[in-house]
Amino acid sequence: MIDKQDQKFGAVALIGATNAGKSTLTNAMVGEKIAITSHKVQTTRFQIRGILTHENAQIVLIDTPGFFKPRRKFDRSMITAAWDALEDVDIAAFLIDVSKPYDEQKQSHYLDKIIQMTEEENRILILNKVDETPKKRLLEIAAKVNEKCAFDQTFMVSALKGTGVSDIIDYCVKKMPDGEWPYDVDDLTTVPSRLLAAEITREKVYARLHQELPYKIAVETEDFKPADNGKGLAISQIIIIEDKKHKSIVLGKQGQTLKSIGSQSRAELMDIFQCPVHLQLYVQHRENWMDKDEAFTVFES
Repeated sequence: MIDKQDQKFGAVALIGATNAGKSTLTNAMVGEKIAITSHKVQTTRFQIRGILTHENAQIVLIDTPGFFKPRRKFDRSMITAAWDALEDVDIAAFLIDVSKPYDEQKQSHYLDKIIQMTEEENRILILNKVDETPKKRLLEIAAKVNEKCAFDQTFMVSALKGTGVSDIIDYCVKKMPDGEWPYDVDDLTTVPSRLLAAEITREKVYARLHQELPYKIAVETEDFKPADNGKGLAISQIIIIEDKKHKSIVLGKQGQTLKSIGSQSRAELMDIFQCPVHLQLYVQHRENWMDKDEAFTVFES
């Protein structure tokens, strides 16, 4: 254990457009899965805080919802959560997926906001998926972005493969201010277990039904407690849909789709919590659920 007088503590916010790889990078830096990932856009819906303890530093990693054009109350709340993450952090890390065409007009909006809310010495640029991008284009994108908004340092990584991630960690450790660690050395996230469990199931729903279901779906953990037999956990969850016709899709023929989702979620939950898990899933229709205040309380972090 590092002596308290030698400890460093601070926070890093990971920001950027949807599907930039923020959740994948968060998981890679923490070393364990604490944020769900999906090809579906806007997967992260609230600030997920990972805890990285490395050498003499403890760092809170804030994985934020991606930036997109909000249409509803729930969407606007997600965007607010992303920008709120820039307040009181020691480093703002801006991620760009360089495997996609660089949209200068779209990125300009984000960069203007970053300039307003941060100082150059407190921000870094992370170009993600460099393994899928020619080096010449990487350099061109890095130059364009830094011309618009100067960053203290630019990193080129593959969050999925882990390439370059250690360089970011080393940089962040050096930049953290002195401060005692508020978390145990083994803590990996501040996300409540019942919320993490809901997120894991939501990921499995997306993986199984990403073509059939729209973005408007959520999972709520209704019950999270020790099993009656004293062995492991008993978890009850509701898969919330806004359109009645989607219920049959989630259930599948004779309930086989829901059973498959539950099986996959249960397997990962047992791995995360390191104990037996009894998981019950239900499907519930709630009209215009994401425009109601209750939608926000479910995703409080």
